[in-house]
Amino acid sequence: MQQGFNAAHAPLAQNCVHCHAGNANAVTETSAHRGLIAFPGDMDSAQQACGDCHADKVDGVTHSLMHTGKGLVSTTRQVLGETTDRPGHNDLQHLTHSPADSLLRKLCASCHLGQQKTAHRVDATSDRGGGCLACHIDHYPDKGHPALTAVVGDARCFGCHSRSGRISLSYAGLAEIDDTDRSATTATGQLNDGRRVEFRGDDRHHAAGMSCIDCHTARDLMGIGATATTPPAGQTLVDIACVDCHAITRTITLDQWPDAYGPLQRRIPFPTNADSRFPVTTSGTPLWNIELRSDETWLYRKDGQGILRIPPYHDSDHPLATEHARLDCSACHASWAPQCYGCHLQYDAKGRQYDHASAKTTPGRWIEQRADIRNGPPPLGVKADGRIGAVVPGMIMHITHPDWPETRFVRRFAAIEPHTTGRARSCDSCHRSSTALGLGQGQLRQSGQQWTFQPGMKILADGLAADAWTGLDQATQTSAAPAPQPLSRQELARILAAPLPPGEKIDNRQ
Repeated sequence: MQQGFNAAHAPLAQNCVHCHAGNANAVTETSAHRGLIAFPGDMDSAQQACGDCHADKVDGVTHSLMHTGKGLVSTTRQVLGETTDRPGHNDLQHLTHSPADSLLRKLCASCHLGQQKTAHRVDATSDRGGGCLACHIDHYPDKGHPALTAVVGDARCFGCHSRSGRISLSYAGLAEIDDTDRSATTATGQLNDGRRVEFRGDDRHHAAGMSCIDCHTARDLMGIGATATTPPAGQTLVDIACVDCHAITRTITLDQWPDAYGPLQRRIPFPTNADSRFPVTTSGTPLWNIELRSDETWLYRKDGQGILRIPPYHDSDHPLATEHARLDCSACHASWAPQCYGCHLQYDAKGRQYDHASAKTTPGRWIEQRADIRNGPPPLGVKADGRIGAVVPGMIMHITHPDWPETRFVRRFAAIEPHTTGRARSCDSCHRSSTALGLGQGQLRQSGQQWTFQPGMKILADGLAADAWTGLDQATQTSAAPAPQPLSRQELARILAAPLPPGEKIDNRQ
C-alpha cells in the first residue's frame, strides 16, 4: 500500500506507523498490528495520527461545533423543557439519558465528526463521521492507498448537510418532497437512501461551478481551537458573508497576512507582488483565491477548474437599500427553502434502536412521522443580531414520551441561509404574502387601513394555525425569547403599509 498518496503525504508511504501506529520492528503480523489504527484521523486518534503536523487544525476541529454539537444539544434540551447546562455532559460525546439526550442519541448524533469509520464507503448519502477523514479522504481506489486532500469535494459535505436544513440538497437545486406526493410537476428522482426529490433550480453559485469550499473557509469548517485569541463565541458564526466578495471594503497585503494563515500563501493561484491586495472576512481570514484586478474581481475555483468573475454590488441596483438596510441578502435573494410543517415524534420504550453515542443498539426507539413538506419562498424573521432573514420551521410537532404526563407541543422556527441564491423575489412576495410574514397560508385581505387574515390550516394547541409562526394580533417579541423571533406587530404593520410598485398585485393565496 505505497501507491496513491498525494505529494504532501508521499513520504509517509515508507512509514506506516506514523499514521496507523502498530510496531514496525515486529517480526510477526500479530505483533506488528498490535495497537493498529485502521482509520487514522478519527477523533479519538486524530491527535496521534495527524497532530504531529497539524496540531492547530486538530485542536480547532476538536473544539468545533461540527464535532461537539453543543448548540444542537443545548437547543434540543431547551425545546423539550430540560436543563441545558449539565457540566461534563454538554456535547454529543457525553450525553446523558434524559428524553432530549435520548432523542439526540437515536436520531441526531449520526452526523457529528466523532462517529467512527468502520468501512470504506463512496455513497455520499451515508458516508459520515471519521474526524479528519470525514472531509479530507479523497476516494478509495481498488489498488493503492486512499489519498488525503485539501480540495474537499461537495460529496464530502452531502452526507450530513443533506439533512435537517438540507443545505447540500438545496444548493444543487434538489428539494425533498413527501413520499406520497405525486403532484410534483418537475422532474423527480430518488436519493440512494430512499428520499424522493424534485429539481427546483440550483443556487447561482452552484450553477456557475462553485463548490462548497469556494466560499467556506477553513475557519468556517474547522473551528478556531481552544487556545485561539479570538473569543470562543466566534466559532458559532459562519466566517464568510456575501459582502466579503460582492462589496469588498477590507483588504490586506502579503506583508499584513496573519501568521495563522501563513501556509495559505503557498496556495495563491495567481501572480502576486508587494502591492497585491486580498479581501478578508469580518474575522480577518484572507480570501486567498480571490484576485483583485484594477477594475474587476475574480474568484479562482479551489479545485483548479477555472476562474469566475465576481459581479460587484452597485447601489444603483438597490434603489430601496435604505429602507431594506436590516435585510440579509438572502431575505430577497433566496429563491426557495425546504420547510416541513407537520411532524410527530413518539418514543416506544419497548422498541430497540441504534444509539449513535454508544455505538450499539439499545432499548427504546424514537419514531418520526412527517407531513406537509413545502419548498417555496421562506418566511422571514428577526435574527439574534436584529437583522431580518429567512427562517424555516425547526419544529412544529407533537412529542410523546412515557416520562411526561401528557403530549408536548412544540412550535419553533430556525434561521437559515437557504443556499438557493437567485433573482430577487418580488415586492409582493414579502409585503403581501402571509407566508413570508409568518402567518401561514390563508386569505390576507385589506379593508381600508385594516388588514385581516383567515388561516388556511387548522388551529393547533397554542392557538396558531398549523403552518404559522405568529398572528396579526399576537405578534410580540421579548428579549427572553430564543432567536430568531417573529416579526413584531409594528414591523408587520410597516411591511403591509408599504405601497407596491405599479403592476404588482396582492396574491391572497400566499
